[in-house]
Amino acid sequence: MNLLSLEQGINRISDGLGKFAAVLFLLMLLNVFYDVSARYLFNSVSIGMQELEWHLFAAMFMLGIPFALRAGSHVRVDIIYDRLSRNRRAWIDILCTLFLLFPFTLLVAWYGIGFAYEAYQIGEGSPDPGGLPQRWVIRSVITIAMVFNFISGIGLLLHSINILRGHHQDEVYVPPQH
Repeated sequence: MNLLSLEQGINRISDGLGKFAAVLFLLMLLNVFYDVSARYLFNSVSIGMQELEWHLFAAMFMLGIPFALRAGSHVRVDIIYDRLSRNRRAWIDILCTLFLLFPFTLLVAWYGIGFAYEAYQIGEGSPDPGGLPQRWVIRSVITIAMVFNFISGIGLLLHSINILRGHHQDEVYVPPQH
């Protein structure tokens, strides 16, 4: 399998996570609508629904990062980066991926495993009455998201290598057409 095909396969994973994050956003939006409507129209408050908003937001954010990385929408100093040649940008992406993104994602994923396992082991749930049980589920999203960020980082690394090899003529992200 050549590097271009591998990059495209990883990009499909990142694009799928972007779609999944969009679905989580819609679910969060419906949850907020329900929660606000119940509170103001029926004077009914649900701690569980409020916590679900936070959980959906956290999952949406963390699982949307690989798509942002793939689309080039991640945080960087664009004032400098945008003025550089394609090859220099590729080198910056390679170095930052190897020395910043990979160590960060691996470190957070490693500690996230223990964080989620501890919550599972003690049966941690919400301390609030009516809150959500099984807090290990949302905590495990941290590790899952970091693994996908690492994979998306491999895609960014391959993209940069492919730029240096002359396989990419344009730098503009074009969303997949379906």
